Amino acid sequence: MLRVAVVGSGPSGVYTAQSLVQQDPEVRVDVLDRLPCPYGLVRYGVAPDHEKIKSLQNNLRTVLEHDRVRFLGGLQVGTGGVPPARLRELYHAVVYCVGAATDRHLGIPGEDLPGSWSATEFVSWYSAHPDAVADGFLLGTRTAVVIGVGNVAVDVTRMLARGVTELSPTDMPQAALTALAASGVTEIHMVGRRGPSQARFTTKELRELGTLPDTEVVVDEEELALDPGYVDPSGLPAPQRRNIEVLRGWAATPPRGAAHRIRLRFFLRPVELLAAGNRVGAVRFERTRPDGSGGVTGSGRYEDIETQLVLRSVGYRGVPLEGLPFDGETGTVPHRAGRVLREGAVSPGEYVAGWIKRGPTGVIGTNRPCAKETVTSLLEDAPGLVRREVPEDAPQALRADGLAPVEWSGWLAIERAEAELGASLGRRVVKLPDWESLLAAANCGAP
Repeated sequence: MLRVAVVGSGPSGVYTAQSLVQQDPEVRVDVLDRLPCPYGLVRYGVAPDHEKIKSLQNNLRTVLEHDRVRFLGGLQVGTGGVPPARLRELYHAVVYCVGAATDRHLGIPGEDLPGSWSATEFVSWYSAHPDAVADGFLLGTRTAVVIGVGNVAVDVTRMLARGVTELSPTDMPQAALTALAASGVTEIHMVGRRGPSQARFTTKELRELGTLPDTEVVVDEEELALDPGYVDPSGLPAPQRRNIEVLRGWAATPPRGAAHRIRLRFFLRPVELLAAGNRVGAVRFERTRPDGSGGVTGSGRYEDIETQLVLRSVGYRGVPLEGLPFDGETGTVPHRAGRVLREGAVSPGEYVAGWIKRGPTGVIGTNRPCAKETVTSLLEDAPGLVRREVPEDAPQALRADGLAPVEWSGWLAIERAEAELGASLGRRVVKLPDWESLLAAANCGAP
């Protein structure tokens, strides 16, 4: 009987487990995660006001409750936890679905000033990730600058403009809700270095900005017109044409003096974060222009935007995992159809899926075919892999190693604790925000 460990319980990991049990009627799959909670970025990356996308957890839950799938949370793989070599002793095959765990940097002076954060840090805070830094993002902030024009940038922009009435029904942690309710942010600049026809946001996300209560979206027609694709969108793909249509509508709408103002800016490249006292006080941008090849070139003209908060949303990047090969240029593990390559040769029994395999591209659904390709490779290799004996009960072996995996019963106990916390606050489910409270709740459900 084939026994497989899947490292990571986000969409790529769960889709890998699903594909395995669908294609092999006997395989046993253990889904390991560093956190005591499953679902990865669906729990900790999707904005709390996006209930429809968050409901994908129900689909992932069905897989993790399959009788041949086990969830083992609270297990660090690599440094300070279970070495990959140990996993290879316990399972016939290991599939790494560890995503892209860090942010890309701007690489400009002042990037590390207080008040400058990665968008992921901000998202982790309002999503109750247990590794999130203490709050303080919004203290003394009137104007925020979001660098980037993808969906994550739209998410954090929207959350900055949301009111307590819209956020209270969500599962946002209480401390974040309180801070956002008391926020003095009235103006948010979302800035891209290229034009609107190259922006990475989807039209649905973009339109949401225009539906926020007491919020107006401001765009500069002259700035938009620097983009040939804006002037004549007929040659653009349909999603970009729809984005242009939305922007044209906002450009034609005069300001109405709403309490919150979102300014969408284009053709501005950040070159330096400027200090005011001991923290960020402005971002210096260089005006860019199209270079005719889909990129931009600098113009030598600069503009400073005053701000007390900078959120950098310029993409994710994979990080090396102890014991696995890593391509520093692409931020991925070298592979062939999902089979891990060591010095160009296939490493038997080691596989990758998701962002650590292909880079941070696509949407949640993109992980399905990616996982299926990897599983196809694994099952082709299975006759050779099962010749090696492995323990029948890997969790028992892990406990003997001094580890304490959080099983599904522990996760269900966390869910109950979050429902009880929400009820005590007069809200619905409210996430537990730290390791101590999560593990304490999980232990209440330990068998």
